[in-house]
Amino acid sequence: MSDITKRAISASLKKLLGEKKLNKITVQDIADDCGINRQTFYYHFQDIYDLVEWTCIEDTEKVLKENRTYATWQEGFLAVFDLAKKDKAFIENIYKSVSTELLEQYLYRLVYPLLKNVVDEKAKNFSVRDENKKYIADFYKYAFVGVLLEWIRNDMRESPEEITDRVSKIVTGTIETAFKNFNGGK
Repeated sequence: MSDITKRAISASLKKLLGEKKLNKITVQDIADDCGINRQTFYYHFQDIYDLVEWTCIEDTEKVLKENRTYATWQEGFLAVFDLAKKDKAFIENIYKSVSTELLEQYLYRLVYPLLKNVVDEKAKNFSVRDENKKYIADFYKYAFVGVLLEWIRNDMRESPEEITDRVSKIVTGTIETAFKNFNGGK
């Protein structure tokens, strides 16, 4: 029941973001739209920003669930773009309403597990220390989030398929090269 209520609260937030800016939405607005009282909201979330973070994580987890391998990372990345495009009003409002640093932190938390799984999978045939695998995953995390933020900043005009294809051309083979470089060329 708890997740159902959280999803209903999240849906109300998304609906309200289609009508007004995040900083103009109150907990009471969300509660009224959702048909709950303020205490119910606060039982599930500390504040509206906590709700925004939960919504971003929940939505992204759904689309990345099946796409956490080297063979499927492109589908995962594309799914994140498609989700952002589908929830354009939500994403643009968040982008304009919270600090870029906060949005970056949300996005880092969302894409890191995908990239870490890919790096761990590809590392099986190499002797690479965990700190180096983390460094490689972090490198790609910063690149992916940068590409995503630039796309949002440019009003999501470019095709997610084209972006994913270009990123794929850069990424293909580079993880293995990084492993070899961290291993002294072995």
